[in-house]
Amino acid sequence: MRKGILRLAAASAAAAVSLTSLTACGDDSGDASTGAAEGKIGVILPDTTSSDRYESFDRPYLAEAFKAAGVEYDIQNAEGSAQRFQTIAEQMLTNGVTVLVVDGIDSNSAAAVQRLAQNRGVPTIDYDRLTLGGVSDYYVSFDNVKVGEALGKGLQQCLGDEASNIVYLNGAPTDNNATLFSQGYHGVLDQVSNYKKVAEQAVPDWKAENAATIFEQMWTEQKGEIDGVLAANDGIGNAVISILKKNRAAGDVAVTGQDATLQGLQNILDGNQCMTVYKPIKQEADAAAKLAVSLLKGEKGETNGTVKDPKGNRDVPSVLLEPISVTEENIKQVVDDGFVKAAELCAGAYAQKCKDAGVQ
Repeated sequence: MRKGILRLAAASAAAAVSLTSLTACGDDSGDASTGAAEGKIGVILPDTTSSDRYESFDRPYLAEAFKAAGVEYDIQNAEGSAQRFQTIAEQMLTNGVTVLVVDGIDSNSAAAVQRLAQNRGVPTIDYDRLTLGGVSDYYVSFDNVKVGEALGKGLQQCLGDEASNIVYLNGAPTDNNATLFSQGYHGVLDQVSNYKKVAEQAVPDWKAENAATIFEQMWTEQKGEIDGVLAANDGIGNAVISILKKNRAAGDVAVTGQDATLQGLQNILDGNQCMTVYKPIKQEADAAAKLAVSLLKGEKGETNGTVKDPKGNRDVPSVLLEPISVTEENIKQVVDDGFVKAAELCAGAYAQKCKDAGVQ
């Protein structure tokens, strides 16, 4: 790497709340009706394109938690369509859902769904993304400013103290999380006098193809004089790396990421991505399930903070979890947690690289 990637110290943070251990297997067909709680919990996930997490992790973890609690549930995915999001919500409310958990595609459509639920006396929980201008009763997520700070500190440690040109590829402008990530990493990197921001742009819909086009334009405009890329997630980071490979510069430019995806972790093992941010989704799913079950029973939910909704001018009671910075030095933790399978991460040419990183 042109500036030399410095390995981050492994910073494994404990979850900010104590969560009930839920280990039973489950799916999304929620017919568990043996619990004392009456009613049904509905969950609407946003899409299958911005991240593979929703179907690979959130859905099964939530189903597992609901089954362990003995409550009825219905989990559906809006497939990136705001209209489908609305339709699912209407069907769930008609079919007797009494607590609704939503991970909105955008704030406008999610807020409309929350008001619909409110009008029918159904409490709502924002999951992962806060709905700006919404009326959710609670919010469950990782502390997204801290996620951004982890990204900023990661890039800083990758670049070191030398003068560096940095470009920023932010998340979707419609996603409040992207705004909070940006607040976090700019709060870190803007304080480093040796760093110069030479370009910054949001990536529509978080799509990798959009990120590739944007970064290629940045690379051309800057004549390749880029030392670091603050990529807001692993998909964007991988798109950046594809352009760097095309220009024979992969490994010479520090690239960040988020979500600890299989591709992101392999990019780290290859030396093409210097870090990612791991958010243990099981902790988030368990926290949301625990809160939803409490509401189903008519109980007040336990929280550990509040998050400001600037559009709605209100503080939303929240459960906020701690993100974990990941480099080659602590990549083993992601595997040990079962978030990524060693057999997949260490396949083929990655076998020796995994062994070198302590992953067997």
